[in-house]
Amino acid sequence: MEKENRTELSELGEFGLIKHLTDQILLQNKTSMKGVGDDAAILSAPEGQKILLSTDMLVEGIHFDLSYVPLQHLGYKSVVVNLSDICAMNAIPQQITVSVAMSNRFSLEAMETLYSGIFRACEMYGVDLVGGDTTSSNSGLVISISVIGYAAEEKITTRSGARESELLVVSGDLGGAFLGLQVLEREKKVFLETQGIQPELTGYDYVLERQLKPEARKDIVDLLQILDVKPTSMIDISDGLASEILHLADQSDVGFDLYEEKIPMSPRTAEVADEFNLIRTTCALNGGEDYELLFTIKQSDFDKIKGNPNLTVIGHVTHAASGCRLITLSGEPIALRAQGWDPLR
Repeated sequence: MEKENRTELSELGEFGLIKHLTDQILLQNKTSMKGVGDDAAILSAPEGQKILLSTDMLVEGIHFDLSYVPLQHLGYKSVVVNLSDICAMNAIPQQITVSVAMSNRFSLEAMETLYSGIFRACEMYGVDLVGGDTTSSNSGLVISISVIGYAAEEKITTRSGARESELLVVSGDLGGAFLGLQVLEREKKVFLETQGIQPELTGYDYVLERQLKPEARKDIVDLLQILDVKPTSMIDISDGLASEILHLADQSDVGFDLYEEKIPMSPRTAEVADEFNLIRTTCALNGGEDYELLFTIKQSDFDKIKGNPNLTVIGHVTHAASGCRLITLSGEPIALRAQGWDPLR
Protein backbone atom coordinates (compact mmCIF):
# COMPACT_ATOMS: atom_id res chain seq x y z
CA MET A 1 0.00 0.00 0.00
CA GLU A 2 2.79 2.44 0.88
CA LYS A 3 5.65 3.24 -1.44
CA GLU A 4 7.99 4.53 1.24
CA ASN A 5 8.97 3.36 4.72
CA ARG A 6 7.38 -0.02 4.13
CA THR A 7 8.23 -2.87 6.49
CA GLU A 8 6.93 -6.28 5.50
CA LEU A 9 5.00 -8.09 8.23
CA SER A 10 7.00 -11.22 7.47
CA GLU A 11 10.07 -9.48 8.89
CA LEU A 12 8.49 -9.61 12.37
CA GLY A 13 6.41 -12.78 12.30
CA GLU A 14 3.16 -13.23 14.21
CA PHE A 15 4.51 -12.95 17.74
CA GLY A 16 6.86 -10.14 16.82
CA LEU A 17 3.98 -8.22 15.28
CA ILE A 18 1.76 -8.68 18.34
CA LYS A 19 4.56 -7.59 20.65
CA HIS A 20 5.36 -4.58 18.47
CA LEU A 21 1.76 -3.40 18.30
CA THR A 22 0.85 -3.99 21.95
CA ASP A 23 4.11 -3.40 23.81
CA GLN A 24 3.07 0.01 25.17
CA ILE A 25 -0.36 -0.96 26.53
CA LEU A 26 -1.10 0.33 30.04
CA LEU A 27 -4.12 -1.17 31.79
CA GLN A 28 -6.61 1.41 33.10
CA ASN A 29 -9.27 -0.64 34.91
CA LYS A 30 -9.10 -2.52 38.21
CA THR A 31 -11.08 -5.32 36.56
CA SER A 32 -8.12 -5.92 34.20
CA MET A 33 -5.75 -8.06 36.28
CA LYS A 34 -3.65 -9.45 33.40
CA GLY A 35 -3.69 -8.34 29.78
CA VAL A 36 -1.69 -9.01 26.63
CA GLY A 37 1.36 -11.26 26.96
CA ASP A 38 0.02 -14.49 28.42
CA ASP A 39 -2.14 -17.35 27.14
CA ALA A 40 -5.27 -15.64 28.43
CA ALA A 41 -6.33 -12.39 30.05
CA ILE A 42 -7.35 -12.40 33.71
CA LEU A 43 -10.37 -10.28 34.62
CA SER A 44 -12.08 -9.63 37.94
CA ALA A 45 -15.78 -8.79 38.09
CA PRO A 46 -16.67 -6.17 40.72
CA GLU A 47 -18.73 -7.54 43.59
CA GLY A 48 -22.43 -7.61 42.80
CA GLN A 49 -21.96 -6.99 39.08
CA LYS A 50 -22.57 -9.18 36.06
CA ILE A 51 -20.24 -9.64 33.10
CA LEU A 52 -21.51 -8.84 29.60
CA LEU A 53 -19.77 -10.06 26.44
CA SER A 54 -20.30 -9.10 22.82
CA THR A 55 -18.42 -9.93 19.62
CA ASP A 56 -18.53 -8.34 16.18
CA MET A 57 -16.61 -8.79 12.94
CA LEU A 58 -15.80 -6.29 10.20
CA VAL A 59 -14.82 -7.63 6.77
CA GLU A 60 -13.23 -5.62 3.97
CA GLY A 61 -15.58 -5.27 1.02
CA ILE A 62 -18.62 -6.03 3.19
CA HIS A 63 -18.43 -3.62 6.12
CA PHE A 64 -15.85 -1.10 4.90
CA ASP A 65 -14.13 0.14 1.74
CA LEU A 66 -10.47 1.07 2.15
CA SER A 67 -10.58 3.27 -0.94
CA TYR A 68 -12.13 5.97 1.25
CA VAL A 69 -11.92 4.73 4.86
CA PRO A 70 -8.60 5.73 6.49
CA LEU A 71 -7.05 2.92 8.52
CA GLN A 72 -6.88 5.02 11.67
CA HIS A 73 -10.60 5.80 11.42
CA LEU A 74 -11.31 2.14 10.75
CA GLY A 75 -9.46 1.10 13.89
CA TYR A 76 -11.38 3.64 15.96
CA LYS A 77 -14.75 2.72 14.47
CA SER A 78 -14.19 -1.03 14.83
CA VAL A 79 -13.83 -0.55 18.59
CA VAL A 80 -16.65 1.97 18.98
CA VAL A 81 -19.31 -0.12 17.22
CA ASN A 82 -18.56 -2.96 19.64
CA LEU A 83 -18.63 -0.73 22.70
CA SER A 84 -22.04 0.45 21.54
CA ASP A 85 -23.47 -3.05 22.04
CA ILE A 86 -22.48 -2.98 25.72
CA CYS A 87 -23.88 0.53 26.15
CA ALA A 88 -27.14 -0.75 24.63
CA MET A 89 -27.40 -3.09 27.63
CA ASN A 90 -27.10 -0.11 30.00
CA ALA A 91 -23.64 -1.35 31.01
CA ILE A 92 -20.10 0.03 30.97
CA PRO A 93 -17.46 -1.50 28.65
CA GLN A 94 -14.02 -2.04 30.18
CA GLN A 95 -12.04 -4.53 28.09
CA ILE A 96 -11.66 -5.57 24.46
CA THR A 97 -9.80 -8.24 22.55
CA VAL A 98 -8.76 -7.55 18.95
CA SER A 99 -8.07 -10.17 16.28
CA VAL A 100 -6.91 -9.11 12.83
CA ALA A 101 -6.41 -11.07 9.62
CA MET A 102 -4.54 -9.20 6.88
CA SER A 103 -3.13 -9.95 3.44
CA ASN A 104 0.47 -9.29 2.44
CA ARG A 105 -0.48 -5.99 0.85
CA PHE A 106 -0.54 -4.52 4.36
CA SER A 107 2.75 -3.38 5.82
CA LEU A 108 3.82 -2.94 9.43
CA GLU A 109 3.26 0.80 9.03
CA ALA A 110 -0.33 0.15 7.89
CA MET A 111 -0.97 -2.02 10.94
CA GLU A 112 0.53 0.65 13.19
CA THR A 113 -1.93 3.16 11.72
CA LEU A 114 -4.88 0.79 12.23
CA TYR A 115 -3.88 0.11 15.83
CA SER A 116 -3.36 3.82 16.54
CA GLY A 117 -7.10 4.23 15.94
CA ILE A 118 -7.84 1.24 18.16
CA PHE A 119 -5.70 2.66 20.97
CA ARG A 120 -7.31 6.08 20.57
CA ALA A 121 -10.76 4.57 21.08
CA CYS A 122 -9.52 2.66 24.13
CA GLU A 123 -8.15 5.89 25.57
CA MET A 124 -11.32 7.85 24.86
CA TYR A 125 -13.61 5.27 26.48
CA GLY A 126 -11.35 4.06 29.29
CA VAL A 127 -11.18 0.56 27.87
CA ASP A 128 -8.29 -1.92 28.12
CA LEU A 129 -7.04 -4.03 25.21
CA VAL A 130 -6.33 -7.33 26.99
CA GLY A 131 -5.78 -9.83 24.18
CA GLY A 132 -6.35 -10.91 20.61
CA ASP A 133 -4.66 -12.56 17.66
CA THR A 134 -3.19 -11.88 14.23
CA THR A 135 -3.09 -14.11 11.19
CA SER A 136 -2.77 -13.91 7.42
CA SER A 137 -5.67 -13.54 5.00
CA ASN A 138 -6.07 -14.30 1.32
CA SER A 139 -9.01 -11.95 0.90
CA GLY A 140 -8.20 -8.61 2.47
CA LEU A 141 -8.58 -7.24 5.97
CA VAL A 142 -10.78 -8.80 8.67
CA ILE A 143 -11.18 -7.33 12.16
CA SER A 144 -12.89 -9.25 14.97
CA ILE A 145 -13.41 -7.56 18.32
CA SER A 146 -14.88 -8.86 21.54
CA VAL A 147 -15.87 -6.43 24.29
CA ILE A 148 -16.46 -7.12 27.97
CA GLY A 149 -18.64 -4.88 30.10
CA TYR A 150 -20.01 -4.80 33.63
CA ALA A 151 -23.21 -3.71 35.32
CA ALA A 152 -25.22 -4.41 38.44
CA GLU A 153 -27.85 -6.99 37.60
CA GLU A 154 -30.72 -4.60 38.36
CA LYS A 155 -29.27 -2.03 35.92
CA ILE A 156 -28.95 -4.34 32.92
CA THR A 157 -31.44 -3.60 30.15
CA THR A 158 -32.40 -6.11 27.45
CA ARG A 159 -34.61 -5.80 24.37
CA SER A 160 -37.49 -7.66 25.99
CA GLY A 161 -38.79 -5.33 28.71
CA ALA A 162 -41.02 -2.85 26.82
CA ARG A 163 -44.66 -2.68 27.94
CA GLU A 164 -47.79 -1.00 26.59
CA SER A 165 -48.12 2.79 27.05
CA GLU A 166 -44.39 3.28 27.67
CA LEU A 167 -42.51 5.97 25.74
CA LEU A 168 -40.05 5.35 22.91
CA VAL A 169 -36.93 7.52 23.19
CA VAL A 170 -33.85 8.00 21.02
CA SER A 171 -30.55 9.74 21.71
CA GLY A 172 -28.88 12.23 19.37
CA ASP A 173 -29.98 12.59 15.75
CA LEU A 174 -30.38 10.15 12.89
CA GLY A 175 -29.52 9.72 9.22
CA GLY A 176 -26.11 11.38 9.28
CA ALA A 177 -24.01 8.23 8.88
CA PHE A 178 -26.05 7.08 5.90
CA LEU A 179 -25.69 10.45 4.17
CA GLY A 180 -21.96 10.44 4.89
CA LEU A 181 -21.74 7.10 3.09
CA GLN A 182 -23.62 8.54 0.11
CA VAL A 183 -21.10 11.39 -0.14
CA LEU A 184 -18.15 8.98 -0.01
CA GLU A 185 -19.65 6.65 -2.59
CA ARG A 186 -20.40 9.56 -4.92
CA GLU A 187 -16.89 10.92 -4.69
CA LYS A 188 -15.41 7.47 -5.22
CA LYS A 189 -17.45 7.09 -8.39
CA VAL A 190 -16.30 10.49 -9.67
CA PHE A 191 -12.69 9.60 -8.88
CA LEU A 192 -12.89 6.34 -10.84
CA GLU A 193 -14.76 7.81 -13.80
CA THR A 194 -12.55 10.89 -14.22
CA GLN A 195 -9.20 9.13 -13.86
CA GLY A 196 -8.17 10.57 -10.57
CA ILE A 197 -9.90 13.91 -10.00
CA GLN A 198 -9.66 14.61 -6.30
CA PRO A 199 -12.83 14.24 -4.20
CA GLU A 200 -14.73 17.33 -3.06
CA LEU A 201 -15.58 16.79 0.59
CA THR A 202 -15.65 20.38 1.83
CA GLY A 203 -18.81 21.21 3.76
CA TYR A 204 -19.70 17.61 4.52
CA ASP A 205 -17.77 17.36 7.77
CA TYR A 206 -20.73 16.46 9.98
CA VAL A 207 -22.10 13.58 7.93
CA LEU A 208 -18.62 12.27 7.10
CA GLU A 209 -17.70 12.16 10.77
CA ARG A 210 -20.94 10.36 11.55
CA GLN A 211 -19.95 7.68 9.03
CA LEU A 212 -16.18 7.45 9.53
CA LYS A 213 -15.88 8.21 13.24
CA PRO A 214 -19.09 7.36 15.09
CA GLU A 215 -19.24 7.43 18.88
CA ALA A 216 -20.69 4.90 21.30
CA ARG A 217 -23.22 6.64 23.56
CA LYS A 218 -21.62 5.73 26.87
CA ASP A 219 -22.47 9.30 27.86
CA ILE A 220 -26.17 8.44 27.58
CA VAL A 221 -25.71 5.47 29.92
CA ASP A 222 -24.06 7.85 32.38
CA LEU A 223 -26.80 10.46 31.85
CA LEU A 224 -29.61 7.99 32.53
CA GLN A 225 -27.85 7.00 35.74
CA ILE A 226 -27.67 10.65 36.81
CA LEU A 227 -31.34 11.21 35.90
CA ASP A 228 -32.32 8.04 37.79
CA VAL A 229 -33.98 6.59 34.69
CA LYS A 230 -33.77 2.86 34.06
CA PRO A 231 -34.85 1.99 30.49
CA THR A 232 -37.27 -0.91 30.25
CA SER A 233 -35.79 -2.05 26.92
CA MET A 234 -32.93 -0.78 24.79
CA ILE A 235 -30.97 -1.36 21.56
CA ASP A 236 -28.39 0.57 19.57
CA ILE A 237 -29.15 1.80 16.06
CA SER A 238 -26.78 -0.04 13.76
CA ASP A 239 -29.12 -1.21 10.99
CA GLY A 240 -31.64 1.64 10.88
CA LEU A 241 -34.34 2.99 13.18
CA ALA A 242 -37.14 0.90 11.63
CA SER A 243 -35.17 -2.33 11.96
CA GLU A 244 -34.33 -1.67 15.61
CA ILE A 245 -37.93 -0.81 16.52
CA LEU A 246 -39.00 -4.12 14.99
CA HIS A 247 -36.35 -5.91 17.07
CA LEU A 248 -37.69 -4.34 20.27
CA ALA A 249 -41.24 -5.19 19.25
CA ASP A 250 -40.36 -8.81 18.53
CA GLN A 251 -38.40 -9.37 21.74
CA SER A 252 -40.92 -7.53 23.95
CA ASP A 253 -44.04 -8.84 22.16
CA VAL A 254 -45.46 -5.34 21.71
CA GLY A 255 -46.22 -2.85 18.96
CA PHE A 256 -44.99 0.70 18.44
CA ASP A 257 -46.32 3.95 17.04
CA LEU A 258 -43.46 6.11 15.72
CA TYR A 259 -44.23 9.75 14.87
CA GLU A 260 -42.50 11.05 11.76
CA GLU A 261 -42.53 14.64 13.01
CA LYS A 262 -40.59 13.62 16.13
CA ILE A 263 -37.65 11.86 14.41
CA PRO A 264 -34.54 13.98 15.19
CA MET A 265 -32.28 14.96 12.29
CA SER A 266 -29.57 17.61 12.24
CA PRO A 267 -30.10 20.54 9.85
CA ARG A 268 -26.94 19.64 7.92
CA THR A 269 -28.04 16.02 7.50
CA ALA A 270 -31.39 17.25 6.19
CA GLU A 271 -29.63 19.51 3.67
CA VAL A 272 -27.48 16.67 2.37
CA ALA A 273 -30.55 14.42 2.04
CA ASP A 274 -32.22 17.10 -0.06
CA GLU A 275 -29.07 17.45 -2.18
CA PHE A 276 -29.21 13.73 -2.98
CA ASN A 277 -32.97 13.90 -3.60
CA LEU A 278 -33.54 11.44 -0.79
CA ILE A 279 -36.52 11.47 1.55
CA ARG A 280 -35.30 12.62 4.95
CA THR A 281 -37.44 10.19 6.89
CA THR A 282 -36.26 7.28 4.76
CA CYS A 283 -32.64 8.13 5.57
CA ALA A 284 -33.39 8.09 9.28
CA LEU A 285 -35.51 4.93 9.16
CA ASN A 286 -33.33 2.78 6.96
CA GLY A 287 -29.83 4.28 6.89
CA GLY A 288 -28.22 2.74 9.95
CA GLU A 289 -24.77 3.12 11.52
CA ASP A 290 -25.81 6.06 13.70
CA TYR A 291 -25.07 4.03 16.86
CA GLU A 292 -27.53 6.10 18.86
CA LEU A 293 -29.45 4.41 21.66
CA LEU A 294 -33.13 3.58 21.21
CA PHE A 295 -35.02 2.70 24.37
CA THR A 296 -38.33 2.67 26.19
CA ILE A 297 -39.13 4.28 29.53
CA LYS A 298 -42.10 4.36 31.86
CA GLN A 299 -44.38 7.36 31.51
CA SER A 300 -43.58 8.27 35.09
CA ASP A 301 -39.98 8.96 34.01
CA PHE A 302 -40.95 11.47 31.33
CA ASP A 303 -40.46 14.53 33.54
CA LYS A 304 -36.89 13.39 34.26
CA ILE A 305 -35.88 13.52 30.58
CA LYS A 306 -38.24 16.29 29.39
CA GLY A 307 -36.33 19.08 27.66
CA ASN A 308 -33.00 17.26 27.68
CA PRO A 309 -31.27 18.11 24.36
CA ASN A 310 -29.70 14.64 24.15
CA LEU A 311 -32.99 12.73 24.22
CA THR A 312 -36.14 12.81 22.08
CA VAL A 313 -39.44 11.03 22.65
CA ILE A 314 -40.41 9.73 19.21
CA GLY A 315 -43.31 7.39 19.94
CA HIS A 316 -44.94 4.98 22.35
CA VAL A 317 -45.53 1.29 22.94
CA THR A 318 -48.81 -0.25 21.78
CA HIS A 319 -50.40 -3.70 21.84
CA ALA A 320 -48.64 -6.34 19.75
CA ALA A 321 -51.74 -6.77 17.57
CA SER A 322 -51.38 -3.15 16.42
CA GLY A 323 -47.99 -3.86 14.91
CA CYS A 324 -45.30 -1.24 14.34
CA ARG A 325 -46.49 1.87 12.54
CA LEU A 326 -45.07 5.13 11.29
CA ILE A 327 -47.54 7.95 11.87
CA THR A 328 -46.80 10.29 8.97
CA LEU A 329 -46.85 14.09 9.03
CA SER A 330 -50.39 13.92 7.66
CA GLY A 331 -51.47 11.53 10.44
CA GLU A 332 -51.62 8.44 8.24
CA PRO A 333 -50.40 5.19 9.86
CA ILE A 334 -48.01 3.14 7.68
CA ALA A 335 -46.61 -0.27 8.62
CA LEU A 336 -42.90 -0.14 9.45
CA ARG A 337 -40.65 -2.46 7.46
CA ALA A 338 -37.00 -3.32 8.02
CA GLN A 339 -35.23 -1.97 4.95
CA GLY A 340 -31.92 -1.18 6.57
CA TRP A 341 -28.56 -2.71 5.66
CA ASP A 342 -28.19 -6.48 6.05
CA PRO A 343 -24.71 -8.00 5.54
CA LEU A 344 -26.24 -11.33 4.54
CA ARG A 345 -28.25 -9.88 1.67
